[in-house]
Amino acid sequence: MRMNASGFAEPVAVAVAIIIAVSLWQGMKRGAPGSAKHLLLFLWETVCTIASLALAVRFATALGPVVEAHLKDADLAPPSGEIDNWSLAWHTFVTGVRDFLLLRIGLLFLVGYIAIRLLLRLIGESVMRFIAATGGRSLRIQAADNRGGALSRAAGAALGFVHGGGRALVLMAALFVYVSLLPNAPLAGRIESSPLYREASERLLEPVAGGVMAEQGPVLSRAVEAEFRRILQRRYEIIDRDVPDDIREAALRITADAKDEVAKARALYDWVGTRIAYDWEKADAYTERGEWREQTPEDTFRTRRGVCIDIARLYAAMARSAGLEARVVTGLGADGRGGFGPHAWNEVRAGERWIPLDATWALSGDWFNPPEFDRTHVREM
Repeated sequence: MRMNASGFAEPVAVAVAIIIAVSLWQGMKRGAPGSAKHLLLFLWETVCTIASLALAVRFATALGPVVEAHLKDADLAPPSGEIDNWSLAWHTFVTGVRDFLLLRIGLLFLVGYIAIRLLLRLIGESVMRFIAATGGRSLRIQAADNRGGALSRAAGAALGFVHGGGRALVLMAALFVYVSLLPNAPLAGRIESSPLYREASERLLEPVAGGVMAEQGPVLSRAVEAEFRRILQRRYEIIDRDVPDDIREAALRITADAKDEVAKARALYDWVGTRIAYDWEKADAYTERGEWREQTPEDTFRTRRGVCIDIARLYAAMARSAGLEARVVTGLGADGRGGFGPHAWNEVRAGERWIPLDATWALSGDWFNPPEFDRTHVREM
């Protein structure tokens, strides 16, 4: 079982382990000697789980385009002015379902699974009542010897393992929807930082959305990665909406003498680029051990340390505080060795154009709207 930096097991790994263990225990218990009826019921539940998963995939892929078309036709303009948390959450939900294929597929998959599973369970209960009413109460298989009992338990354990795997897949889909729609909710950060969650989410969503995603590019894994990045970018726009007072005051002070939008953006670039140190320890922990420590713009502002995404989020928060329209951009950045790696930077609106800038690289040169910016930064669409 994976451990995090604090020495505690990851919550996602713990949840999956519990699900598998409980399912195995249920299977072995129902496969005990003399409990053939219970084993038969568990077999039906396992079949229902597998059938529900398969039918939910078809439900999600068939209904996905219909939901997308309906939401694109609807009037979903962003809320203006001060809005309450419920309005913001609803707008995030409907626009997220409209814009993000994997989120839409994942949500429809969950809804379809729950509905189909419930229907099959009702059918199974009706069939068992009919069997009982026509003499099925006498259905029992007595173990002839210990070998028969061991074989029955082994069969139950096998069914339990399959059942547990199906439950784990549903859990991963639920966690993906939870983290995507409620990025500020309890445990969302710990769930998203789990390597098991990230890997399992891709393994689950790839076969579910494979037929649809294949149309978006020749390599499915790149399409999945791009979709995750788009959701991640929207996530930062939501959770960093409220800027702490200390950051707002600093941004206003730094841009007090700026005459226009470009001058404001430049002043903030100079300040963030020279005041925030790159956190190599955090970067190494992620690249070498898969450990990720989520931090807010306030954390970065207070500690004066962060990696590219932390610096970009802080810049965006300060830019918005100074009255600028800014966004975090994720994609690939040149690594100085002829290759590219995951990176984050910013864009600030000045009039009708968006100015790219990279405060993380500020100490290595002038990365405020340079001519060669697109050669070293590849934005994920």
